[in-house]
Amino acid sequence: MAGSATKTVHDIFQSMEYGPATTSTFATAQAWLDHHSRSLGLFIDGMFVRPADRQSCSVTDSTGGAVCSTVCAVGDDVSQCASSAANGYKAWSSLTCQQRAKVLLRLVSLLGQHGQCVSQLCELCGAPCSLSTLVRLLQYYGSWAQLRDTLISGWAPLGVVAVVVSDDCSLYSLLLKVLPALAMGNSVIVVPGRTKAPPALLLAQLFVAAGLPAGALNVLTGGDMSLGAEVAQSPNISYITYSGNKQDAVRLCEATAGMGVPVSVSICIGPTCPFIIFESADIDSAVDGVIEAAFKKIREVHWVLCVQESVLESVEARLRLRMAGMKCLALRSDEDRTLVDAAVQEAQQQGAMLIQPCTAPPSGAQYPPTVLCRAAPSSLFVVSPSPGPLLPFMTFRTNTEAVAIGNHSPHGLAASIWTEDLTLALETAKSLSVGSVWVNSHSMSDPCMPVCGHKDSGTCTDGGQEGLYQFLCSPGSSFPTLPRSWVVDALLALTHNYVCTTDLPISVSGCSLAVQSPGCGDVLAYCPDGGRKDVRNAVEAAVKVQPGWMKKSASARAQSLYLLVKCLEAKRQDLAASISAQAGVSLDKAEKETDFSISRLNDWAANCDKIKGGNLPVPHSGLALSLPEALGVVGVVLPDKNPLLSMVTLLGAALTTGNAVVMVPSQKYPLPALTFIQVLQSSDLPAGLVNILTGRRDQLTVALANHSVIKAIWYWGSAEGCQYLQHTCTNPLKTLYLSSQKDEEETDEGRDWTRSSLLEEMWRNAVQWKNVWIPTA
Repeated sequence: MAGSATKTVHDIFQSMEYGPATTSTFATAQAWLDHHSRSLGLFIDGMFVRPADRQSCSVTDSTGGAVCSTVCAVGDDVSQCASSAANGYKAWSSLTCQQRAKVLLRLVSLLGQHGQCVSQLCELCGAPCSLSTLVRLLQYYGSWAQLRDTLISGWAPLGVVAVVVSDDCSLYSLLLKVLPALAMGNSVIVVPGRTKAPPALLLAQLFVAAGLPAGALNVLTGGDMSLGAEVAQSPNISYITYSGNKQDAVRLCEATAGMGVPVSVSICIGPTCPFIIFESADIDSAVDGVIEAAFKKIREVHWVLCVQESVLESVEARLRLRMAGMKCLALRSDEDRTLVDAAVQEAQQQGAMLIQPCTAPPSGAQYPPTVLCRAAPSSLFVVSPSPGPLLPFMTFRTNTEAVAIGNHSPHGLAASIWTEDLTLALETAKSLSVGSVWVNSHSMSDPCMPVCGHKDSGTCTDGGQEGLYQFLCSPGSSFPTLPRSWVVDALLALTHNYVCTTDLPISVSGCSLAVQSPGCGDVLAYCPDGGRKDVRNAVEAAVKVQPGWMKKSASARAQSLYLLVKCLEAKRQDLAASISAQAGVSLDKAEKETDFSISRLNDWAANCDKIKGGNLPVPHSGLALSLPEALGVVGVVLPDKNPLLSMVTLLGAALTTGNAVVMVPSQKYPLPALTFIQVLQSSDLPAGLVNILTGRRDQLTVALANHSVIKAIWYWGSAEGCQYLQHTCTNPLKTLYLSSQKDEEETDEGRDWTRSSLLEEMWRNAVQWKNVWIPTA
């Protein structure tokens, strides 16, 4: 129409600006809050509970307005909730798989009736989550509840699982842990962040309406992360899993150390992720994608834009065009504004050039979208970015340099790659140390995709079939049990620094320990008693050789392990004699353990090229690949029981998947490991791939725990050692597999190292998962 100010589709297409956002109304959510007098209680045993004389927390919206208040739970509430969850577990786990699936799928129809209330409440509390996303989660895990005994036969639920999330975590991340735990037959205690409490309480109410037994899902609200540690003190809790930011994760791990509960974390808030644009990319699509990722989406991660130098000017020009007309974005608080101003000032002092659509207001919790051009990888605003709409912009020349910049961050959550060259995209995706890679796209998610943060971005896998195993224990075993020991002074006993590698015949210190026979105490041999420097030397050797071992084909690794089996068979008599002399068992029993060790190593060699993973059935047009990858360098502290068989079992798990190993034999029975060194020396395994360090278990555990390169520690030892590792291995995060030897000795048989299900269990502990999303339309 002539003279009309309304823009046509052609005008919008030419300027590529975004249309006006729809105005949100929250009438349905407000009515639900009014029904509860805007004062929400705890959800325990299938109903809302509001105990007297409890403090309350205020929940506010994005503008600072009051939404409602929630109860701050105390010790009595935690005890009542844990007891209810234990009863709920009995009722929920006693149902058949089909009955549990019906409950989860029935919730889908309930969401159809109350979906508007759920969506509005989530948006009101600053945790927007689309209804279609919730439906997809329920349908996916409802079907897994149906198929648990068919596709994951023999694996059993853990019991009561505590799901703790930080205040800035999304509702999707919360449900990505709650739903699989329920689908596998566990009961769940949810400890949400302050702003996630109202949606979590509403969903708990809907779960009960769908037929979930009372106590199978409980919600405890509180003021901070200390509530999660309080929940861990209950003897009914079997496992704690956390999702959110790194700071709260560290506090939770340190607070729960020694409480006897395994803790896993997923760091999905605050990590730095590379957004890589190659010269072969569709520049218009890439620039539009980076603006949407950095400034339009909920800013749970910090993106760093990496552009190939040959298209630098083209990307800059398009950034200026796309950002023109964009308005200031809201910050969470005035404190965030101070941090943003400081980061921008520092960037300008280092020579960065700003791209902004408008001038920043002099004050207030708002700031315009800002691109910081000419950033250096070592700049503080790149390594530790401040909250706010800031996008560091750096350049690279080659693919190798792009990968180096992408891996420079201590985080390893995700990356976005933009190129029309599929070979380049796959090579880059394989080289980046991140859990999720999106090609010509970003922020794609689906519950069938395993999300596994690499490096400092987490210690567990969420989503997909792989994410279910954290809520299950393998056939014939229980979840690694930890003693409940709160004696923090005992940690001091581990901090003294008093180890022999296959390349180091003696320790650097020159000290040694006497190896005595179990009966008369005669000295059988002397083994090196090394120190921290020996550990550093061993890790350095492992780091040099591990990438080459990982890049070998699976069949090549299998051939090396088959040769190791032959070398083991050649030393059969010597190994049996060492077991008999060291452990005080009959020669016949020692020979049986040796024969079983040979068979076990044969099994690992055969398992090398039986790689799991593959194409995922995502409900989108595109190809989603799930790939298992090696962890890197694994520290293993071996148990006293079955000294040869346990060593071969754990060593095979690590080597089969491409890891290097720094191994500490049993301090009580080190002789079989010393004899095994001769087996390693006659094999064709690369020098430094397997390092055997003898000495005092506690001192070596301290050295392994404090080495930043070691990615995982598998530990069999004292209660104090388990507590120390849980408390220490948080910066950087290490994947822990802990078992108390005291618990094993108190049982008749302890851990059964002969069971075949150990292969599956330890294989899953030796890999981390990467998913690669490649859209086709």
